[in-house]
Amino acid sequence: MRAIVEVMLNPKVLDPQGKAVEGALANMGLSAVAGVRVGKRIVLEIADGVSKEEAQAEVEKAADKLLANPVIETWSVAWEA
Repeated sequence: MRAIVEVMLNPKVLDPQGKAVEGALANMGLSAVAGVRVGKRIVLEIADGVSKEEAQAEVEKAADKLLANPVIETWSVAWEA
């Protein structure tokens, strides 16, 4: 089982990396893109024998305390078998 944690800057927080990518795309002539936000994707392998409930609690704790800065970022978790 895997937990995939997606971390993104809050919408009101400036994203200089996203702006740089947006500018590079425009310089390449790709004008269909109106905005870019850059985030993180963190894949956590869950140990065998750990219940989904226990894993979910630990992943949420990790996201709150380590993987994301709650002042400027939001996070979500998706699960893979």
